[in-house]
Amino acid sequence: MQISIGAWVVGLVVLLPVNAQVRQPAGQPVVPRAWDDHAIGSLEVPLVYQNGSPKHVSAEYYYKIPVRPIYRGYPIYAPGRGPADYLEWLKRQEPQILWDDGSLAPPLRTESDRRKAGELVFDSPLFYDQIVSLDEAQDPEWYTRVKPPLTRDGIMTLASYVIRKRGQVEVGSFGCFTCHTRVMPDGSVVKGAQGNSPVEEAEANRFRHRLPPAPRQGLMRIFAVPWVDPDPNAKLQTMSGEEVASVYDRIPPGVIARGRTSPFFPVQIPDIIGIKERHYLDHTGLQLNRGIADIMRYSALNQAIEDLASYDGFIPRADPRTGKRVAPSAISRYSDDQLYALALYLYSLQPPPNPNKFDQAAARGKKVFERAGCAGCHTPPLYTNNKLTLAESFTPTAEERRLYDIMPVSVGTDSKLAIMSRRGTGFYKVPSLKGVWYRGMFGHNGWCATLEDWFDPNRVRDGYSPTGFKPDGAETFAVKGHVFGLDLSAEDRKALIVFLKTL
Repeated sequence: MQISIGAWVVGLVVLLPVNAQVRQPAGQPVVPRAWDDHAIGSLEVPLVYQNGSPKHVSAEYYYKIPVRPIYRGYPIYAPGRGPADYLEWLKRQEPQILWDDGSLAPPLRTESDRRKAGELVFDSPLFYDQIVSLDEAQDPEWYTRVKPPLTRDGIMTLASYVIRKRGQVEVGSFGCFTCHTRVMPDGSVVKGAQGNSPVEEAEANRFRHRLPPAPRQGLMRIFAVPWVDPDPNAKLQTMSGEEVASVYDRIPPGVIARGRTSPFFPVQIPDIIGIKERHYLDHTGLQLNRGIADIMRYSALNQAIEDLASYDGFIPRADPRTGKRVAPSAISRYSDDQLYALALYLYSLQPPPNPNKFDQAAARGKKVFERAGCAGCHTPPLYTNNKLTLAESFTPTAEERRLYDIMPVSVGTDSKLAIMSRRGTGFYKVPSLKGVWYRGMFGHNGWCATLEDWFDPNRVRDGYSPTGFKPDGAETFAVKGHVFGLDLSAEDRKALIVFLKTL
């Protein structure tokens, strides 16, 4: 189907006319300061190897980092789905900065204005021509290999087109939208949800088809844990491109090998709708959430600022010539105004309408939920008690027991993420069950694709074939831990699942 450019509606970003770009008027609400040395010093739960806990950059350094301009973005249509001559039209467009640290900004007069502006930040990419190239974005074979879900209009949400120089169309990715945009079965889009774009399948494609077959030392900047002997990620340095691609092939949509984790034990992408109500962020409860300024800090850290920290002397973003942290001018950041708008936008996100109605089967499942004691950890109405549980074999210090809200029990799930990564606090947070009906890849490593798989008693037995992430290169793998509900009768398990899908 061909669509005329005149009828085309941009679906990925909020577009503002040039004459709407104005400076923020005086007298507006005070924007919290994102980077405060005292607040940053107490922001994160210490790592198991406490000397490795990050020593983040100072406020003096942080505010010398140039502010990242936000350019107008354009959707990427699958071949045959976009407007006629779309790419040629894009090449004729002038670069358009929507928000910078100078004279250009969207309206910020009201909280509603700020929330809309926050969507610009959410949809803004951090990197260009990385996970997807311009040629791949137009290549039907790439779509066959990677299989990105498409919206009703045929838009691929993994990346977006950006024009930073006239005549040059770039493919931008790894903004918030890359991991937290979910395309529903009917082609509608839910922003802030657990994303279902095949991020790691695209990475596998990149290693297999685009990058030279050389050792991958650059991956150690993302994953290295120097104090773990042996570092489980060290073998990435000597793997061929095909071997690295085969590791990424095992990571399904909804799961990601994000920075400070590992492609050998990646993490389930969280649903960040309702983030305001969470007391700890990350599966390992790495960061405290004490208010909106902490959401701003979390966003800044996960947009590459954490790579500037020193982890017991290891600085991921170090100058290879000196081994010292790169100069502030070598990187970029969002302004406090931009981060505040993003946080307000995240606070405003709502889940999609739930098609699962509370009926007699769900009522029976609710009784099973209550009788089995599920509410002890997954306490209504948030369906989490917002506490930390222990990774297997980890014992917290007396200071940690004093400072953090800890349940002194372990549910026995795989502990590698909590012990052997740069996000390894020794804890896992109790997740919320709200919205499980539209999510998938359960368990912190995303082993089980559905709730039915998670409550399958066979999953804890040797010979089980995980329906999500398959670790250790194995086709069969016992997904151990969190045995709650596995001893229920088949009828009670079914009713429990029916109830959970109404949340």
